Amino acid sequence: MGRPLIGKADLGLTDGERGPIRAIVLAVLLMAMWLLMSGIYKPLVVGLGVFSVILCAFLVRHLGLLSKPTFNEDFALWRALRYAFWLTVEIGKADWAVAKIILSPDRPKNQRLIFVPAEQRTEHGKMLFATSITITPGTVTVETEPDRFLVHALTDEAADKGALAAMGAKVCALEKLG
Repeated sequence: MGRPLIGKADLGLTDGERGPIRAIVLAVLLMAMWLLMSGIYKPLVVGLGVFSVILCAFLVRHLGLLSKPTFNEDFALWRALRYAFWLTVEIGKADWAVAKIILSPDRPKNQRLIFVPAEQRTEHGKMLFATSITITPGTVTVETEPDRFLVHALTDEAADKGALAAMGAKVCALEKLG
């Protein structure tokens, strides 16, 4: 008799056995998202959607991207939700500040490029930090290096290295230990 089908948290599957399952889950999720977002359910369009989803799932599996650590394996979910709420509030504050600058008749001319340290341990952490900087109005991540990011800041407030370091620390806190 072979090994049991269900082991610990990983269902007793090796990485090689998880690959096809992850590809199928990816395909199902991509198809569901595609159907929800397209809103067109004609046979030809749905058929092309199925073809593109299968092609994407095949390419992702063939490139070995399904065997790399997932976003969920790098971050604690409840911390990520708390961070998302915090980031939404910060984006709202930055929206207001940028709107005031744009609508002001005398716009300040204090744009600058600054280096921001990137202390995250995982690629997902660095990606989340760079994206968080970019989606916050008034700042854009221009270039990424292994240990720092080059950021364009629209104002002195946006160029506040302390605030950007605090954002980086929040992303570091998201990363699971060990």
